[in-house]
Amino acid sequence: MSQQTHPLLPAETHDETARESFVQALKSHIATRVSPGVREIYDRRVRGQWVDDHGAEPADRHEVREALSSDTYYRLWSSVRRSSQHLLWSSVSDAISRQAPELAERARAAEAGLGSLRLDPDLEIPWYNAEVDIHAMPGGYRGEYMDDDVSVGALFDRGVYVYAMGQMGALNDDYGQSVCKNFLAVSYPEFSPRRILDMGCTSGNSTLPYVDAFPDAEVHAIDLGAPVLRYAHARAESLGRAVHFSQQNAECTDFPDGHFDLIVSHIVIHEMSPAALRRALAECRRLLAPGGLMVHADFAGYAGVDPVTQAMIDWDTYYNHEPFWGPMRDMDLVAESVSAGFDDGAVELTSVPTGRVLQTGKQQKTGQLTLLVGRT
Repeated sequence: MSQQTHPLLPAETHDETARESFVQALKSHIATRVSPGVREIYDRRVRGQWVDDHGAEPADRHEVREALSSDTYYRLWSSVRRSSQHLLWSSVSDAISRQAPELAERARAAEAGLGSLRLDPDLEIPWYNAEVDIHAMPGGYRGEYMDDDVSVGALFDRGVYVYAMGQMGALNDDYGQSVCKNFLAVSYPEFSPRRILDMGCTSGNSTLPYVDAFPDAEVHAIDLGAPVLRYAHARAESLGRAVHFSQQNAECTDFPDGHFDLIVSHIVIHEMSPAALRRALAECRRLLAPGGLMVHADFAGYAGVDPVTQAMIDWDTYYNHEPFWGPMRDMDLVAESVSAGFDDGAVELTSVPTGRVLQTGKQQKTGQLTLLVGRT
């Protein structure tokens, strides 16, 4: 499946596309041929050495990571994973850098009067976003290098497509589609929200499915970064979708109490510090109208997962600029939601399948999203 073109998507040369194909092949090779070896070397030599040195097996994922960290195979695996991530952004950024002024002009020209864009130059970017280039993406979600810059929005849009090898769909909207089609349409078929808020929308790829699923709703989306919002707004306008984008912090927005019937996010809450996430949950409760729904889609926690698998998942916490990847998985999100004001018994964790097919070694499995669902 090819990525669906739109005016904000940079055009690429043959060589630029070839570099991206190489990165995809490298990432696939690491996932299917190199990653399985980590567990093998743990079972064959790392675990036994730890037992000899400490008189007991590693107690948790942290001790497993400590045990693995001195092994040459684990170091090689870490090195090639980190290098492939840098290669991903580097290969995608070439075409964007070459066309940055043109992309900014296209964004200005894409205005169709369907939705709106409201930026706040005085917004204080919280430290957990300002000090980290999330998943090693240069500039994070906030990097600006010229007037009306949209570069990091384009970098995210194209980079996600390359990273997922097209399995997020032609519009990178699989997560939004999965929540709409595999959860809301199934579990709440009569639900008809008047206003919807997408928290942490980035390029708006997961926002647009809600416009299609609920055509009578007023759809809003917020993010911390001005350049990704410029891109998201222009992208939505060019694709004929009405969304009201604004630059706001999900911990404290300027919307009135009870303004929304549905609040969603997609792979966002693991990028917030635990304290910030708690404040965002309280803000969701404030913003939801009676009978409203909160649905935060992210990845599963560590409950029931063996320590070696946990340690491999937790690699991103330490080496891929995802410092809250592990801490979020350790949180009791249901209890935190209740502490934030949701009624006990009105919050649950559930899961839905996505369109992605994940492969490790010879095994394939359908991707899953874990949903934190709160009702008012």
